[in-house]
Amino acid sequence: MFDKMKQMYELKKKADALKKELENEIVEVEAGDIKIRVSADQKIRDITFGDSVDPKNLRDAINKALEESQKVAAEKMKGMMGGMGGLSDLLK
Repeated sequence: MFDKMKQMYELKKKADALKKELENEIVEVEAGDIKIRVSADQKIRDITFGDSVDPKNLRDAINKALEESQKVAAEKMKGMMGGMGGLSDLLK
């Protein structure tokens, strides 16, 4: 019983570390006059654009930045999940 609790505690520690890592991982996307910075935890950090930017282009750039940050997050999470042995092991 205590082993499973210890495993859950370790899992929580890894999840917290991953969350912090995702917050600090920044993806930058540039499309013409538009520059967007998004963290891997899906938070827009900065948007800069010129006066003549078409709103459709701005939307497309934001979506591209979010897609790229999702890829980064998925890779980080895959690495964490691979080292845990799976949640099913904890619930046996």
